[in-house]
Amino acid sequence: MAKANPLQFAQQVRAEVSKVVWPTKRETLLTTAMVFVMVTIAAIFFFFADQIIRFALDAILRLAS
Repeated sequence: MAKANPLQFAQQVRAEVSKVVWPTKRETLLTTAMVFVMVTIAAIFFFFADQIIRFALDAILRLAS
């Protein structure tokens, strides 16, 4: 593996960072809101899935005993 000296490495890092397209404040807030909405939807889904599975298992165990 080729070793670059620290100065070359810093120059390469600076060149790569300058290529990054940083999101705007609006884009950041919008995507953050979308994440919160999706997490809420997933939490609700898994809550109801858990309740259904719990109900089914209780019914099966009640029949078995």
